[in-house]
Amino acid sequence: MNPGDLAPDFELPDQDGRPVRLSTLLERGPVALFFYPLAGSGGCTKEMCGVRDRSAEFDALGAQPVGISRDSVDRQGAFATSEGLSFPLLSDADGSVCTAYVVARPVAAVPVKRHTVVIGTDGRVTDVVRSEFRFGRHADRAVAALRAR
Repeated sequence: MNPGDLAPDFELPDQDGRPVRLSTLLERGPVALFFYPLAGSGGCTKEMCGVRDRSAEFDALGAQPVGISRDSVDRQGAFATSEGLSFPLLSDADGSVCTAYVVARPVAAVPVKRHTVVIGTDGRVTDVVRSEFRFGRHADRAVAALRAR
C-alpha cells in the first residue's frame, strides 16, 4: 500500500465479535489502521497503548484508530480489556485483509508486518508507516498525517 492507493474495503469482527466494515467507518471520518503481529506481546502492547494515549488527538481530528491482527476475537477482547483499549481491535483470523493490505508474512511466529495505513474519507491511502521496532512512531505519524489533510 502506498499513498494514493484505494484502500480495499473489508468487514471483520471486533474484540466483541461485532462486524466492522471499513466503508462504514469512513462515513464518520478518516481511519488509521494499525496492523500488528500479536495481541499482548511487548511491542504490540507499547504500540497500541501509544494509540490509546493519543485517543483525544484522534477524536479532535475526527479520526478513528483501528487495530488489526490475525489474533482471534477472544484474544483481541482480552488484549482490549487488559490494556484499556477503547477503539476497535479487529480479528483477521484467516489473514485475508492482511494479504490485501500487503502486510501478511509467511512466518507463522510473526504473521503480520507492523504497518499503519491512514485512510481519508474518500477511501484513499494518505500515509503508510512501516516500522517494526519504533512502536511509538505509528501513532505519532498517523496523527501528523491526519493533521496535514
